[in-house]
Formats: sequence, C-alpha cells, structure tokens
Amino acid sequence: MRQKSSKIWKILSRILIVLSLLFFYLPIFYIILFSFNSKKSLSDFGGFSLRWYLDPQEGLFNSDPMMSALGYTILVAVVATLVSTVLGTITAIGLSKTGKHLRHAVERVNEIPVMNPDIVTGISLLMLFSGLAVPKGLWTMMLAHIMFCTPFVILSVMPKLRALDPNLTDAALDLGCTPFQAMTKVIIPQIRTGIIAGALIAFTMSFDDFVISYFVTGEGVQNISILVYSMRARIDPTINALSSIVILIITVSLLAINLIPLIRRKAKGISAK
Repeated sequence: MRQKSSKIWKILSRILIVLSLLFFYLPIFYIILFSFNSKKSLSDFGGFSLRWYLDPQEGLFNSDPMMSALGYTILVAVVATLVSTVLGTITAIGLSKTGKHLRHAVERVNEIPVMNPDIVTGISLLMLFSGLAVPKGLWTMMLAHIMFCTPFVILSVMPKLRALDPNLTDAALDLGCTPFQAMTKVIIPQIRTGIIAGALIAFTMSFDDFVISYFVTGEGVQNISILVYSMRARIDPTINALSSIVILIITVSLLAINLIPLIRRKAKGISAK
C-alpha cells in the first residue's frame, strides 16, 4: 500500500513539474513561434516567414524606433552593470574590513533600495532631478540604473566575503603584496562567482526596468520596456521578433557562462594527465 501511494505521489510530482515548466516556458515559445508568423496577427498563425525581421517596411531591423530603443537599452544596461559592479564590489570589500556596528548599519541602509517599491524610487529620483534642475534624458536614466543596481551587487558579493578566511589579506601582505595587489590577486579571484552573479542581476534589472526608467527619462530617449508600453494600444508583431532576439542573447549568455568554466576544467584535467 505504501509503495502504491509513493508511486502515485511520484507521478503527481512529475506531472506538477511538467505543468509548472509549461506555465513558465510556453509563453516564451509562443512569442518565438509568432515572431515567424507571416500574418499580422498574435493569435492566427499563417505560416513561417521572416517578415517581422527583414521586411523593408515592417521588419525589426528596418524600424528606427525599435532599433533606437534596443540601442538605448543595451547601452544603459552595459554601463549600469559595469559601474555598479565596480562600485558594489569595492563597497562590499570595504565593508568587510570595517567594524561590526558600522557594517551592519550600512547593510541595513543598502537593503532599503532593494525593498522599496519601484514607483517610490522612480518618483524620488524624479523629484531629485527636478529639484536639481537636471535635464532628464540618457544621463539621468544611467544614473538611476546605477543607483538601483549597486545594492544588488553588494548583496551578491557580501556572502562570498564572509566565507573568506580573514587571514588571507594579511598573509598576502606579509608575502610582499601591496594592498592593491592583495585585493586584485587574492580577494577578487576568491569572490569572482559573487561578482559575476551580481553583474548578471544588475544587467537583468537594468534591461528589464520600466517604472524607474519611465520617471527619469526625457523626450526621445526610451528603452524597450517604455517602447512596449507606448505600443499597448496597437498590435505590432515586430515586438515578438525583438523579444525572440533578447531571449536568444540571454540563452547564449547563460550557456556560455555555465559551459566555459566546465570546458576549462576539463582542459586543465587533460593537460594535467
């Protein structure tokens, strides 16, 4: 009886897993499929076509608003990721060397932007830029993205620093390293996975953001999420093509991040033999 019940639970759990995967990934496959739809419809598939990619009039690569939004999105995301990763990593390393009470106080303050609703952050930044008479546009969007991405990098790096042996830095200094060399050659290689995780989170948060970007952007500067919001009243299948390219880039990036270290380890193992 117990064996039968355990088998039933295993079957039910597998069915639940399959349904969950379908719930998460079926919309993605739907978008990719209809990006090759020959009809201007989001529900009726008329056959495979590259119309929404390469058409001279309606194609994605010939649409100035789409390509402009994609360019702004990638530019802001890359700059915000690089700057916030550097700032967050240096801040986390500095906090790991400070006193317990100061470190805990700064960590609690760092959690405020993470827990804050996006609309509150967006309105706060809008009031700040307006109060300082800063013209809203590309630079204000970049500053806003750096601001809300940096706390996520700090949160990703801090656990790796806590797991480090506190004597590593002293040992490196005793062996002749300068403080900068100790940080770059000893500490950073040990926390590299946390830095990469923080950078990926920062890039994803920046690439995906709508609410904060909507409040801090200016005329003529819009990312993909703002462009999609402006297209809500009309059907434009080119957004399916754009979404499919984004999904492809993310998938290739994740595969590269996971496979390259594995290939390197195998190559080291073969060379060692």
